[in-house]
Amino acid sequence: MNSYISLTYFDLALAAIFLVINGALSIWLQLGLERKLLIASLRMIVQLVLVGVLLKSLFSILSPWLTILVALFMVGFAGREVWARQDRRLSGVWGFGIGTSAMAFAGAGITVIALTTMIGPDPWWTPRFALPLLGMVLGNTMTGISLALDTLHTSVIRERPAIEARLLLGSDRWSALRPVMRRALRSGFMPIINSMAATGIVSLPGMMTGQILSGVDPNEAVKYQLLVMFLIGGATGLGVLLATLASVWRLTDDRDRLRLERLTAPKSNA
Repeated sequence: MNSYISLTYFDLALAAIFLVINGALSIWLQLGLERKLLIASLRMIVQLVLVGVLLKSLFSILSPWLTILVALFMVGFAGREVWARQDRRLSGVWGFGIGTSAMAFAGAGITVIALTTMIGPDPWWTPRFALPLLGMVLGNTMTGISLALDTLHTSVIRERPAIEARLLLGSDRWSALRPVMRRALRSGFMPIINSMAATGIVSLPGMMTGQILSGVDPNEAVKYQLLVMFLIGGATGLGVLLATLASVWRLTDDRDRLRLERLTAPKSNA
Protein backbone atom coordinates (compact mmCIF):
# COMPACT_ATOMS: atom_id res chain seq x y z
CA MET A 1 0.00 0.00 0.00
CA ASN A 2 1.34 3.41 -0.99
CA SER A 3 0.29 6.23 1.33
CA TYR A 4 1.52 9.78 1.61
CA ILE A 5 0.84 12.00 4.61
CA SER A 6 0.96 15.71 3.81
CA LEU A 7 2.33 18.04 6.47
CA THR A 8 0.84 21.45 7.18
CA TYR A 9 2.64 24.58 8.30
CA PHE A 10 0.90 24.17 11.66
CA ASP A 11 2.58 20.76 12.01
CA LEU A 12 5.97 22.36 11.36
CA ALA A 13 5.23 25.10 13.89
CA LEU A 14 4.41 22.49 16.53
CA ALA A 15 7.70 20.69 15.85
CA ALA A 16 9.60 24.00 16.09
CA ILE A 17 8.34 24.43 19.67
CA PHE A 18 10.99 21.92 20.78
CA LEU A 19 13.72 24.26 19.51
CA VAL A 20 12.07 27.12 21.39
CA ILE A 21 12.25 24.99 24.53
CA ASN A 22 15.96 24.40 23.88
CA GLY A 23 16.48 28.15 23.54
CA ALA A 24 14.65 28.78 26.80
CA LEU A 25 16.80 26.19 28.57
CA SER A 26 19.93 27.86 27.18
CA ILE A 27 18.79 31.20 28.64
CA TRP A 28 17.88 29.63 31.96
CA LEU A 29 21.19 27.76 32.26
CA GLN A 30 23.15 30.72 30.85
CA LEU A 31 24.72 28.62 28.11
CA GLY A 32 24.75 31.47 25.62
CA LEU A 33 23.55 29.21 22.80
CA GLU A 34 20.14 30.75 22.18
CA ARG A 35 21.38 33.23 19.56
CA LYS A 36 23.33 30.58 17.68
CA LEU A 37 20.34 28.26 17.83
CA LEU A 38 18.06 30.98 16.43
CA ILE A 39 20.46 31.88 13.61
CA ALA A 40 21.01 28.23 12.70
CA SER A 41 17.27 27.58 12.65
CA LEU A 42 16.51 30.62 10.48
CA ARG A 43 19.37 29.76 8.15
CA MET A 44 18.09 26.20 7.82
CA ILE A 45 14.56 27.37 7.04
CA VAL A 46 15.68 29.85 4.39
CA GLN A 47 18.09 27.40 2.77
CA LEU A 48 15.58 24.55 2.63
CA VAL A 49 12.79 26.76 1.25
CA LEU A 50 15.10 28.09 -1.46
CA VAL A 51 16.34 24.60 -2.25
CA GLY A 52 12.76 23.37 -2.54
CA VAL A 53 11.90 26.12 -5.03
CA LEU A 54 15.11 25.56 -6.97
CA LEU A 55 14.73 21.80 -7.15
CA LYS A 56 11.12 22.10 -8.31
CA SER A 57 12.29 24.31 -11.18
CA LEU A 58 15.21 22.03 -12.04
CA PHE A 59 12.99 18.95 -12.06
CA SER A 60 10.69 20.59 -14.62
CA ILE A 61 13.43 22.05 -16.85
CA LEU A 62 15.70 18.96 -17.04
CA SER A 63 18.80 20.86 -18.18
CA PRO A 64 22.21 19.16 -17.78
CA TRP A 65 23.95 22.55 -17.65
CA LEU A 66 21.77 23.83 -14.83
CA THR A 67 22.27 20.55 -12.98
CA ILE A 68 26.06 20.88 -13.35
CA LEU A 69 25.91 24.52 -12.23
CA VAL A 70 24.01 23.62 -9.06
CA ALA A 71 26.39 20.71 -8.41
CA LEU A 72 29.39 23.04 -8.72
CA PHE A 73 27.77 25.47 -6.29
CA MET A 74 27.20 22.62 -3.82
CA VAL A 75 30.85 21.53 -4.10
CA GLY A 76 32.09 25.10 -3.68
CA PHE A 77 29.93 25.74 -0.62
CA ALA A 78 30.99 22.44 0.95
CA GLY A 79 34.62 23.33 0.26
CA ARG A 80 34.12 26.62 2.04
CA GLU A 81 32.73 24.75 5.04
CA VAL A 82 35.78 22.44 5.09
CA TRP A 83 38.02 25.52 5.07
CA ALA A 84 36.04 27.32 7.78
CA ARG A 85 35.98 24.37 10.21
CA GLN A 86 39.79 24.22 10.55
CA ASP A 87 41.43 26.08 13.40
CA ARG A 88 44.78 26.09 11.58
CA ARG A 89 44.49 26.01 7.80
CA LEU A 90 46.85 26.22 4.84
CA SER A 91 47.38 29.78 3.67
CA GLY A 92 46.42 31.07 0.25
CA VAL A 93 44.42 29.13 -2.30
CA TRP A 94 45.76 25.87 -0.88
CA GLY A 95 43.58 26.19 2.19
CA PHE A 96 40.44 26.12 0.09
CA GLY A 97 41.75 24.17 -2.88
CA ILE A 98 43.00 20.97 -1.24
CA GLY A 99 39.84 20.18 0.70
CA THR A 100 37.54 21.19 -2.16
CA SER A 101 39.48 19.27 -4.80
CA ALA A 102 39.65 16.10 -2.72
CA MET A 103 35.95 16.32 -1.93
CA ALA A 104 34.99 17.03 -5.55
CA PHE A 105 37.08 14.16 -6.91
CA ALA A 106 35.85 11.63 -4.37
CA GLY A 107 32.26 12.80 -3.88
CA ALA A 108 31.35 13.82 -7.41
CA GLY A 109 33.28 10.95 -8.97
CA ILE A 110 31.59 8.25 -6.90
CA THR A 111 28.19 9.90 -7.41
CA VAL A 112 28.61 9.84 -11.19
CA ILE A 113 29.64 6.18 -11.08
CA ALA A 114 26.58 5.32 -8.99
CA LEU A 115 24.23 7.21 -11.32
CA THR A 116 25.62 5.65 -14.49
CA THR A 117 25.96 2.05 -13.29
CA MET A 118 23.86 1.27 -10.21
CA ILE A 119 20.86 3.60 -10.16
CA GLY A 120 20.70 4.21 -13.89
CA PRO A 121 18.16 7.02 -14.40
CA ASP A 122 17.55 8.14 -17.99
CA PRO A 123 19.29 10.48 -18.51
CA TRP A 124 21.85 9.72 -15.82
CA TRP A 125 22.19 13.38 -14.81
CA THR A 126 18.47 13.73 -13.99
CA PRO A 127 18.45 16.31 -11.15
CA ARG A 128 15.80 14.40 -9.18
CA PHE A 129 18.38 11.65 -8.65
CA ALA A 130 21.75 13.38 -9.10
CA LEU A 131 21.45 16.36 -6.75
CA PRO A 132 20.01 14.65 -3.63
CA LEU A 133 22.54 11.82 -3.95
CA LEU A 134 25.42 14.26 -4.44
CA GLY A 135 24.24 16.25 -1.43
CA MET A 136 24.26 13.23 0.88
CA VAL A 137 27.70 12.11 -0.32
CA LEU A 138 29.22 15.61 -0.14
CA GLY A 139 27.81 16.32 3.32
CA ASN A 140 29.47 13.30 4.89
CA THR A 141 32.69 13.64 2.89
CA MET A 142 32.89 17.28 3.98
CA THR A 143 32.73 16.28 7.65
CA GLY A 144 35.43 13.64 7.29
CA ILE A 145 37.83 15.88 5.39
CA SER A 146 37.40 18.84 7.73
CA LEU A 147 38.07 16.67 10.79
CA ALA A 148 41.11 15.04 9.18
CA LEU A 149 42.71 18.32 8.10
CA ASP A 150 42.02 20.03 11.41
CA THR A 151 43.54 17.09 13.30
CA LEU A 152 46.54 16.96 10.96
CA HIS A 153 47.39 20.65 11.19
CA THR A 154 46.89 20.81 14.95
CA SER A 155 49.00 17.69 15.48
CA VAL A 156 51.83 18.94 13.27
CA ILE A 157 52.07 22.15 15.31
CA ARG A 158 51.93 20.29 18.63
CA GLU A 159 54.43 17.60 17.64
CA ARG A 160 56.83 19.78 15.68
CA PRO A 161 59.91 18.90 17.78
CA ALA A 162 59.36 15.15 17.36
CA ILE A 163 58.75 15.48 13.63
CA GLU A 164 61.84 17.62 13.06
CA ALA A 165 63.91 15.20 15.16
CA ARG A 166 62.88 12.33 12.87
CA LEU A 167 63.74 14.45 9.83
CA LEU A 168 67.19 15.27 11.28
CA LEU A 169 67.80 11.56 11.84
CA GLY A 170 67.28 10.88 8.13
CA SER A 171 63.60 10.07 7.78
CA ASP A 172 61.83 11.38 4.70
CA ARG A 173 58.78 13.60 5.10
CA TRP A 174 56.27 10.77 4.70
CA SER A 175 57.93 8.64 7.35
CA ALA A 176 58.42 11.54 9.75
CA LEU A 177 54.78 12.60 9.55
CA ARG A 178 53.32 9.08 9.49
CA PRO A 179 52.10 9.15 13.15
CA VAL A 180 50.16 12.40 12.69
CA MET A 181 48.89 11.22 9.32
CA ARG A 182 47.46 8.09 10.95
CA ARG A 183 45.81 10.19 13.65
CA ALA A 184 44.29 12.49 11.05
CA LEU A 185 43.01 9.58 8.96
CA ARG A 186 41.44 7.93 12.01
CA SER A 187 39.75 11.20 12.92
CA GLY A 188 38.37 11.61 9.40
CA PHE A 189 37.12 8.02 9.20
CA MET A 190 35.51 7.94 12.65
CA PRO A 191 32.19 9.71 11.89
CA ILE A 192 31.25 7.42 9.00
CA ILE A 193 32.40 4.32 10.90
CA ASN A 194 30.24 5.31 13.88
CA SER A 195 27.33 6.08 11.57
CA MET A 196 27.53 2.70 9.82
CA ALA A 197 27.90 0.83 13.12
CA ALA A 198 24.80 2.48 14.60
CA THR A 199 22.60 2.42 11.49
CA GLY A 200 19.62 0.12 11.83
CA ILE A 201 19.88 -0.57 15.57
CA VAL A 202 20.45 2.80 17.20
CA SER A 203 19.06 4.97 14.42
CA LEU A 204 17.16 4.85 11.15
CA PRO A 205 18.87 7.12 8.58
CA GLY A 206 16.97 10.15 7.33
CA MET A 207 16.61 8.96 3.75
CA MET A 208 15.28 5.56 4.78
CA THR A 209 12.89 7.11 7.30
CA GLY A 210 11.60 9.53 4.67
CA GLN A 211 10.99 6.74 2.19
CA ILE A 212 9.12 4.62 4.74
CA LEU A 213 6.98 7.59 5.82
CA SER A 214 6.12 8.28 2.17
CA GLY A 215 4.89 4.69 1.68
CA VAL A 216 7.89 2.91 0.13
CA ASP A 217 8.26 -0.77 0.99
CA PRO A 218 10.75 -1.09 3.90
CA ASN A 219 12.82 -3.70 2.04
CA GLU A 220 13.28 -1.31 -0.90
CA ALA A 221 14.12 1.51 1.50
CA VAL A 222 16.78 -0.70 3.12
CA LYS A 223 18.40 -1.46 -0.25
CA TYR A 224 18.60 2.20 -1.19
CA GLN A 225 19.96 3.11 2.23
CA LEU A 226 22.66 0.45 1.99
CA LEU A 227 23.63 1.75 -1.43
CA VAL A 228 23.88 5.30 -0.14
CA MET A 229 25.91 4.27 2.93
CA PHE A 230 28.36 2.31 0.78
CA LEU A 231 28.76 5.33 -1.51
CA ILE A 232 29.21 7.70 1.43
CA GLY A 233 31.77 5.42 3.09
CA GLY A 234 33.77 5.07 -0.12
CA ALA A 235 33.72 8.79 -0.91
CA THR A 236 34.62 9.78 2.65
CA GLY A 237 37.55 7.38 2.81
CA LEU A 238 38.94 8.43 -0.56
CA GLY A 239 38.44 12.14 0.12
CA VAL A 240 40.05 11.98 3.56
CA LEU A 241 43.06 10.09 2.19
CA LEU A 242 43.59 12.49 -0.73
CA ALA A 243 43.19 15.62 1.39
CA THR A 244 45.55 14.35 4.10
CA LEU A 245 48.27 13.32 1.65
CA ALA A 246 47.98 16.59 -0.26
CA SER A 247 48.20 18.63 2.94
CA VAL A 248 51.28 16.73 4.14
CA TRP A 249 52.88 17.36 0.73
CA ARG A 250 52.13 21.07 1.06
CA LEU A 251 53.45 21.28 4.64
CA THR A 252 56.83 19.91 3.55
CA ASP A 253 59.14 20.44 0.60
CA ASP A 254 61.37 18.39 -1.68
CA ARG A 255 64.27 18.72 0.78
CA ASP A 256 62.19 17.02 3.52
CA ARG A 257 61.81 20.16 5.58
CA LEU A 258 58.76 21.10 7.64
CA ARG A 259 57.13 24.30 6.30
CA LEU A 260 54.82 25.41 9.08
CA GLU A 261 54.88 29.02 7.83
CA ARG A 262 52.38 27.78 5.25
CA LEU A 263 49.78 27.44 8.00
CA THR A 264 47.72 30.39 9.15
CA ALA A 265 47.51 31.52 12.76
CA PRO A 266 44.78 30.01 14.97
CA LYS A 267 41.35 31.59 14.63
CA SER A 268 41.47 32.88 18.19
CA ASN A 269 44.64 34.80 17.40
CA ALA A 270 43.59 35.93 13.95
